[in-house]
Amino acid sequence: MATHLDGKRVAEQVKASVADRVSQLKTVGVTPGLAVIQVGADPASSVYVRNKRRTCELLGFQSIAHDLPEATSETKLLQLIQHLNDDSQVHGILVQLPLPSGISPDKVMESINPTKDVDGFHPYNVGRLALGKPTLVPCTPLGIMRMLEYYHIVPAGKHAVVIGRSNTVGRPMAQLLLAADATVTVVHSKTPDAQSISREADILVVAMGRRQVVNRDWVKSGSVVVDVGIHRLDTGGLVGDCDFASVRDVASYLTPVPGGVGPMTIAMLMENTVRATETIVNRLDVSGSPENQR
Repeated sequence: MATHLDGKRVAEQVKASVADRVSQLKTVGVTPGLAVIQVGADPASSVYVRNKRRTCELLGFQSIAHDLPEATSETKLLQLIQHLNDDSQVHGILVQLPLPSGISPDKVMESINPTKDVDGFHPYNVGRLALGKPTLVPCTPLGIMRMLEYYHIVPAGKHAVVIGRSNTVGRPMAQLLLAADATVTVVHSKTPDAQSISREADILVVAMGRRQVVNRDWVKSGSVVVDVGIHRLDTGGLVGDCDFASVRDVASYLTPVPGGVGPMTIAMLMENTVRATETIVNRLDVSGSPENQR
């Protein structure tokens, strides 16, 4: 029977550390400011945004809300981001995805100052990660690595398989595991016999976006399984990409859904924001003005 990788427990530890760092920043007159932009009123996005803003306030951040109508033009959104880039009270900028049709996510991400890109999606930050010199890293993969560390699960020398190649989870997850000296295989929709490859994994990260597909037949006995998926059932319950009841009988460690990866994503967003704030403050101390990396 698998041991739960308890994301709630690890997230509380991360948030306690963040709260201490926020207190230290306030002693020098700086309150970390996180601007969260939502365009439209997608129900799932609204839930995520509320959770992020509530956590900001609990940890002593300044939460800056920008809720824009669905009909907002790309030009207007880019103008707002430019304003936030230039605002010294804003240390982190997050644009909630998905965006309405007619707005280019790539153009939006590239418009954010990399030093304020707390999602870690700007090409500058993506490139730093690929070079093994990370600055701000996407929150979900970063949270997974922190969970593995908390449970003393060492990727070095292990075969890690990542199911999914999205820019938000799969690709950066593979980069982080590679940097931790794992041997990494990425499985995706065009991979022949993905199940057999997954069954070779010592560490299996499932981010395929399909409900309860991965069962015990995909999992090697004793492997560590991290389920990134989250899907709402007609009954209102939440499940992941894994069939939890089946997988827990063969895995050594397994993330529950909910309570696994989700809490870590928000906790790492908070850590990224305080890290961004510290970086900006340190540059101000040295030069008197923030460095422009756009």
